Amino acid sequence: MSISLAVLCSSILGCLMDIYVYSPLWKKKASSMILLLASLGIYIVLQNVISMVFGDDTKSIRFGVVKEGLNVFGARITPIQVLIIGTSIILVIVVALFLKWSKMGKAMRAVANDSELANSSGIDSKRVILWTFAIGSALAGIAGILVALDVDMTPTMGMNALMMGVVVVIIGGVGSIPGLILGALLLGLAQHLGIWKISSQWQDAIAFIILFTFLLLKPEGFLGKKVKKAKI
Repeated sequence: MSISLAVLCSSILGCLMDIYVYSPLWKKKASSMILLLASLGIYIVLQNVISMVFGDDTKSIRFGVVKEGLNVFGARITPIQVLIIGTSIILVIVVALFLKWSKMGKAMRAVANDSELANSSGIDSKRVILWTFAIGSALAGIAGILVALDVDMTPTMGMNALMMGVVVVIIGGVGSIPGLILGALLLGLAQHLGIWKISSQWQDAIAFIILFTFLLLKPEGFLGKKVKKAKI
């Protein structure tokens, strides 16, 4: 029940951010950079509110007896990590099917591609964007709970996940779910195989080296489409 409530609260918070922050900015024709800065500002505000209310110390929501991890091909993996992998696979499949086959999913793809054309086709883009924030925030809430079960909680726990998520989106290709899967697998394997030979403090450096390489050699990512410009 508490997990469902946390996911619901995440969804409601996402809707409120859309209504009171992003919608006014969109009405003023704000650029993508302004929206990005607004997102970072909201993150910093929420992080400091959490720090003031709950403190900066590490909180734990783990339950049950701590057991030795399972031996998989010589590596140790905990039951929580198995749960994270299984839940992630299920959610990726559900989201992919939702976007491809449901009426709302098709509307989301239409608005993402061209909001003005979608409006002229009878799609209420404001309603679609609100639903997108609600669903996206719920998924973020589930991810946060799973990570907290594995490594506990701190007010700054979201920053690393945010940075790695941006790297995965860029190297996988914006708008491509298979590309995101490939990008996530590449990043995860590179980081963990890298610390097999060097110190773990180089994990973030490995991620940004991969990002820099893709931006130079293949900026559209694995399965992203090249942007075509037309001059009139």
